[in-house]
Amino acid sequence: MAGALVAGGWGLFAGAALLVGAAVGSLVRVPPRLIALVMAFGSGVLMAAVSFELIAEAYERSGMWPVVTGAVGGAAVYSGANALLARRGAQHRKRSGEQQPSEAEAPGSGNAIALGALLDGIPESVVIGTSLLGGGQLGVATVGAVFISNLPEGLASAAGMRSAGRSRRYVFALWGSIAAISGLAALAGYALLGGASAAVMAVITAVAGGAILAMIADTMIPEAYGKVHLLTGLVTVVGFLSAFALSHL
Repeated sequence: MAGALVAGGWGLFAGAALLVGAAVGSLVRVPPRLIALVMAFGSGVLMAAVSFELIAEAYERSGMWPVVTGAVGGAAVYSGANALLARRGAQHRKRSGEQQPSEAEAPGSGNAIALGALLDGIPESVVIGTSLLGGGQLGVATVGAVFISNLPEGLASAAGMRSAGRSRRYVFALWGSIAAISGLAALAGYALLGGASAAVMAVITAVAGGAILAMIADTMIPEAYGKVHLLTGLVTVVGFLSAFALSHL
């Protein structure tokens, strides 16, 4: 029970970065290019976490095929759900400009954005919970990567929501709810999967890794490239190397 609560606490901590980013994006006018640079950095951080903490760990546990099956399945499920939500107005939920539709322009788009934010956060949170099953160090590195990447996500999304005319109450209620659900998802990942076999854990980890990679490609990189273009690759690599260093402390 104590371990599950610790996992939930780490998940809540990582999810709270969304709320911090949203507060900055709602209360301060941050230059769009700076948001894009931070988003590129966060993309690199998450790529490193997926590569060295999730996919590599899954491979060590159970070999190649569970990794391939899980990662492709996770990416397919995420992409399918993301496409469905995009049709309902959530396509630009991580964009900081005026791409997001207002509720008047696309009724129900606010709910779609909320569901999209949940779709983005759940895989990361489950991974936090399951990674802590191994004893803690891997979990701390993963939490650090998710926290760093969540800051620009909250920042860009909140700026875009404000541009679309959504209230601060909506923005903070959304990200506060996602932070709380992140904690519960991490707790569930720890509590429900503690007795799972190595093969099952490998598949679940790979599913989360595939979903996160699809999320980076579908939502984070487009926001970064749309504003800073050729700087995106360089800043992404810096983020990647920063997370790689964090995972080897």
